Amino acid sequence: MRWSWFMPYHHFFIKRKQRVERKEREERERAFYENGSLLLEKLIVCCNAKPIPIPTFSPQHLLLATNNFSSSELLGVYVTHWYKGSLEGRIVLIKRFKFMLRDFIINDLVISAQMSGHSNVLKPIGCCLETPCPISVFEFAANGVLADRIYVSRVTELKHQRMVWERRLKIARQIAHALSYLHTAFPRPVIHMHIGMSSILLDEHDVPKLSDFYLSVSIPEGEADVAAFFLNTPESKATGKVTEKADVYDFGRFLFELLTGDDSLNITRFTVDKDSSLVEYIHNRAQGSCINEIVDPAILAEDGEAGVSLLRQLQAVVDLGLTCTEEDPQRRPTMVDITKQLRRIERFAQTGEVLLGNLQNLKLHESFEEHASASLKRNASSDEIQAVNEASERPLEV
Repeated sequence: MRWSWFMPYHHFFIKRKQRVERKEREERERAFYENGSLLLEKLIVCCNAKPIPIPTFSPQHLLLATNNFSSSELLGVYVTHWYKGSLEGRIVLIKRFKFMLRDFIINDLVISAQMSGHSNVLKPIGCCLETPCPISVFEFAANGVLADRIYVSRVTELKHQRMVWERRLKIARQIAHALSYLHTAFPRPVIHMHIGMSSILLDEHDVPKLSDFYLSVSIPEGEADVAAFFLNTPESKATGKVTEKADVYDFGRFLFELLTGDDSLNITRFTVDKDSSLVEYIHNRAQGSCINEIVDPAILAEDGEAGVSLLRQLQAVVDLGLTCTEEDPQRRPTMVDITKQLRRIERFAQTGEVLLGNLQNLKLHESFEEHASASLKRNASSDEIQAVNEASERPLEV
């Protein structure tokens, strides 16, 4: 009888616990239904009703996988948090958004699933739909975010090894090919909308994996462009609308970052006006062909006194970046053309192939010819030019 006074309180706490558990279960079920419906809707629209299997995990699975999302497992802090985890016996990356952006998260998952057949895209493994803000699971990228290997400030801070030029150039070509696929492989072109160092991860062999498709959008049927609210390109500022050439502009900015080792949003190496940008700075400096002033000193140090072949290769990439960042989107090349030109630039280092290329066949505009071919054509024989013309007609190598 002495415990009889406690019994009403005991039942009260049990009932309260049951109510809390029931409420939590109902919230998980509601989130699963709402998130699942949105995911299914986007899959039907984007994938032509073709089923793409996307496994689901419970919140408990992900908590165990990441040690309760421990900061010790955190790989990067941007718009998203990337956590290293272990699920079903494999190492994975678990992606949590810092903000409640459900539509964007689902969009990221759907476009990633569409693109998962490409070797340079970070592949989705599954998701958790039982949380208000869905959580995505991706394949593991052991070497982290590309920014940490390129930006001089981060390389120094994190004590990473600076990435050599050959590897940077290969990454540029591989990402260009992934974007070419995004623009051409589907019924309507899909614009990535967020190309940059933080949206590219590296596997254990430094193979780049494009990610962050949460802003990606396809150009509607019957339309030539689409509204853009987040891009910082000349046409988006002027009209609020963009085509896939907006990705080309961002890719040009990406090339400049690979070349300089500097962050275009936080310039540290160059003296620029507060309202100026890395793109504007290089457009101004490139007129004087000041490669030694533009390029990351670590790249120039790779070849001693920076041999003629390296300088010509670097100049060709600068020239390509200049055409990508033309104010008029019509004067920019396509990502397919860019991929071909980068492959040609790579082959120059491997075989001594002339960098001139057949720019008319590549549909690159007159400005590119003025920048890239004028300096190189003077040293090219007619036989060399013929060899390059023939090379440009070969199938694209990746």
